[in-house]
Amino acid sequence: MEQFRIFIVEDDPWYGEILEYHLSLNPDNEIYRFTSGKDCLANLSKKPALISIDYSLPDINGVELLKKIKQYNPDIPVIVISGQEDVSTAVDLLKQGASDYFIKDDNTKELVWNAILRIKEHQSLKQEVEDLKEELGQKYDFSKAIKGNSRAMVKIFAMLEKASRTNINVSITGETGTGKEVVAKAIHYNSERKKKPFVAVNMAAIPRELIESELFGHEKGAFTGALTRKSGKFEEANKGTIFLDEIAELDLSLQSKILRVLQERELIRVGGNEKVELDVRLIVATHKNLLDEVKKGTFREDLFYRIMGLPVELPPLRERGDDVLLLAKFFLDEFCKSNKLGAIGIAPEAKEKLMKYGYPGNVRELKAIIDLSAVMCDGKNINEDDIFFASSSSADIFSSVEKTMKEYTADIIIHFLKKYDNNVVKVADKLDIGKSTIYKMIQNNEITLN
Repeated sequence: MEQFRIFIVEDDPWYGEILEYHLSLNPDNEIYRFTSGKDCLANLSKKPALISIDYSLPDINGVELLKKIKQYNPDIPVIVISGQEDVSTAVDLLKQGASDYFIKDDNTKELVWNAILRIKEHQSLKQEVEDLKEELGQKYDFSKAIKGNSRAMVKIFAMLEKASRTNINVSITGETGTGKEVVAKAIHYNSERKKKPFVAVNMAAIPRELIESELFGHEKGAFTGALTRKSGKFEEANKGTIFLDEIAELDLSLQSKILRVLQERELIRVGGNEKVELDVRLIVATHKNLLDEVKKGTFREDLFYRIMGLPVELPPLRERGDDVLLLAKFFLDEFCKSNKLGAIGIAPEAKEKLMKYGYPGNVRELKAIIDLSAVMCDGKNINEDDIFFASSSSADIFSSVEKTMKEYTADIIIHFLKKYDNNVVKVADKLDIGKSTIYKMIQNNEITLN
């Protein structure tokens, strides 16, 4: 384990020795003691994890020494110890970036000890966050996050590489389920902003009366229920990326406000006057044709040209050829791993069935189909009969004819009753429902045994 390097800068040798001895009781601490600010500054290349300084040194005062340390490396925590209590000095030092300020007395060594524990914990958490962000960045490496070898996807990968090299706005279009948010995250986590926030907002999911507050935040008392100040999504994404999904659903009045925020690179919270400066990378997505929406008058032309940036059009799964099988294998392996199942394969006739289907729900639908197939199979291979995307009439179960949940449930039960020769007990077990539910639906003529 790497030792925690501490600099003690103290011109009183007796007090310096006491502090050094006390902090050395923890074998993880490596102590360096200096009697002047000049010696401390000369040794900053040793990369201390923390510095404790006496406010009144013979060659430099605490404020100046703190400034020089922070100029060298603003991330080094500095604890200041003073022989006299002066509130204004303490406040000034804390404003300059000191982690703590203590008065020199019999309790100081304990206070310093506890402060170091807090700083260690904070640094440990900070490192953990950095490690997680690094791991997340690796997860969203293009080749890992987005699966596909088809010609259409090779073109997409080339576009994403270009998008990641700059801060240009990106507009992603494609049918529902093609993976627009996955692509947005991949762009962010492969860009120079990858260690800053990625904030996703589904514009269609927020009630119209709340969306302005959600995006731009509000001040306390701005409206009934605004009990405290609240930062909006744009503010949360500062220095990072904001992803506005289903941008075409945005009300015209809000479109003008977003346009202003993008042009001015600042916002004003609802009910406030203070301007908040922004540095945000914008990625938007929609399943609609925005240019058509502009012609209809439902989307502002000036906003359209502001957000268009680099356009990325995701192909539907039905146009991606053998990517269907590549994705099916990937989803199957992930499902088996997360559910602690053994390896499951896909039989040739099952692959053929997967390739013939049109996938109106695209990649999202394929994942749902594979997850269900893994549950329904014998545990070794997914066979043709384990793949369920058709009702008893062999039409798409999620066809253009909208049904109630009860009707969809009946279709699914009928399918499996046919598959298992009307064995109600087996079907109930496979679908994880009570057999009394099936019997009741039969009794009520909601499903019919053949």
